[in-house]
Amino acid sequence: MTARNVLTSPTRAAECGAICAVAGQSQRGMREWAEAYPRLFAPKPFDAALYSTLSLAMAFSGPWFTAGQLRMANKATLWAFGLDWLVDYVATSPREAEDIARRCLEVAEGGSPLPGDDLTRMLADIRDELGASPAFPVLGPVWRAELRRMLEAMLRETRWKAAKAGPTFEEYLDNADNLGFSFVFFSHWLYVAGPDVADPATVAEAGRAVQRVIRLLNDLGTYERDVTWGDLNVLLLGVPRAEVERRLAGLAARSRELIAPLRAGSPELAGYLERQMDFCAGFYQVGDYWGGL
Repeated sequence: MTARNVLTSPTRAAECGAICAVAGQSQRGMREWAEAYPRLFAPKPFDAALYSTLSLAMAFSGPWFTAGQLRMANKATLWAFGLDWLVDYVATSPREAEDIARRCLEVAEGGSPLPGDDLTRMLADIRDELGASPAFPVLGPVWRAELRRMLEAMLRETRWKAAKAGPTFEEYLDNADNLGFSFVFFSHWLYVAGPDVADPATVAEAGRAVQRVIRLLNDLGTYERDVTWGDLNVLLLGVPRAEVERRLAGLAARSRELIAPLRAGSPELAGYLERQMDFCAGFYQVGDYWGGL
């Protein structure tokens, strides 16, 4: 190591240390939620590494946020993973998945969760926390719309798998809301925002562009697991990896173009979106969030 590296590396290490400390605080919160909603988080897929890596993803994406400010990003992410588990692996038919979606939408609109239904009980708690935000009058309806988009996309994928009829590449990309990124992002934004917020449509366009990038990054990084678990994956649609990588590069460039105008009025939102995309680009080269079946 050169003298220059010796002098500069402690600062970078200190920054990483602070981020990891926030992630550690957030991970403890995730473990508490898992204990509070035990029917939602099966021990094998929701292993210790899942809580750790999810909390690290949020902390590195928004290093200017405290653990308290990242609370909803973490809580909504964990809830979305629980939802995905129930829809993709626990539900035995599209009808069961549709019932899950119906219950969630009813609770999001103010309904009460059913006794013993940890999925909707946790969603009700998220709804009530977000309802206290000064931005809720503006962003609350957008948040519910994002939840609906995610649920509809999950159900669409469920029907594709049941029919054993894969979508086209474009249809698959258009269904990227099933990833849940935009829903989590809007949950986070609603939680940390004040009464004056940026134009939701402009932010949503940038967020969905990032979501498509992460959809493809996820697929490239989790192909082997998707084959084993029976998940859809863009590489299982007959699209060559080189074509996916080419399209991914274009989508990433377009995402940065859409993020750029947000920097002036909403620098933390813009930075969070871009860092989420870049974090996933590194993360999925090496690992995955899920534990085993």
